Order: sequence, then structure tokens, then C-alpha cells
Amino acid sequence: MDIYELLKKDHEAVSELFDQLEQTDEDEDDERERLFAEINRELTVHGEIEETIFYPAIKNADKTHDVVMEGIEEHQIIKQLMSAMQDLGTDDDQWEAKLTVLREIVEHHVEEEETEMFPKARKVLDGDEAEALAERVEDEKHMLLERYSEQVD
Repeated sequence: MDIYELLKKDHEAVSELFDQLEQTDEDEDDERERLFAEINRELTVHGEIEETIFYPAIKNADKTHDVVMEGIEEHQIIKQLMSAMQDLGTDDDQWEAKLTVLREIVEHHVEEEETEMFPKARKVLDGDEAEALAERVEDEKHMLLERYSEQVD
């Protein structure tokens, strides 16, 4: 598996969590909180992995520099939204609105990565480099998920 397949798998997992969350009702606070916590964990770990492993590997190439810089900025907006949502109850109208905006930003970000960034990155990284990055990402992801779980408990 290469870095692109691995990151795409993460994208699909987050999309599924959003689908599950959107199927809940306002009176299902516990389930909404659980699903949002999962989305928050997945996006936090995924973003950190991209910013510390994947983006640095392609950032300095002319073909990918601008799209990487945009991706970093989108990560910041996602972090700000998730932080604001944590301060609200899941039954709050603002929380619902923020969830809609969060999903839209995440979907936009994913689409740009998969249709713009990944094809450009394939011209920067050869197959062996893409596979080596995937191995690093898998190792780092396991470590970050453990650390994140310890912080939440």
C-alpha cells in the first residue's frame, strides 16, 4: 500500500463517521458526542500525520508547494471549528451549523487532495518513496492514536 491509498482510506473512514453522525437525532446526545469524538480523533491524527510526514515530503517541489500550503491552512480551519464545537452541546443550533460547515470543508479538502495534490505528488515521489511514506505513516498513526486515547481517558 502506498501513501495515497492509506490517506484515502482515512478519508473514507471519516466520511463514514460523518454519515453516521448525520443520521442521529438531536435527542441522541451520547451517540452524537461519541461520533464527534471519533471524528475529532481521526481528523486530528490524520492532520498531524499529513503535516509531519506527507506534506514535508512534497512541500518543496514546485508542482506541489501551493496545494500543500493550502492544505495546511484548511487544517487550521478544521481545527478551529472542531475546537469551537467541543465547547457547545450537540443539541445547540450552532453546533449543528458548525457540523455542516465542518463536513463541507473536510469534503472540499479531501477532494482537492485526491484530485489535485495526489496526482501532482505522484510526479514528485516515486513508487518506493510513496510506499516508504505509507510505512512511516502507519507507525506514526498507531503511536498518535495511543497517545490521543491516553489524553482522552
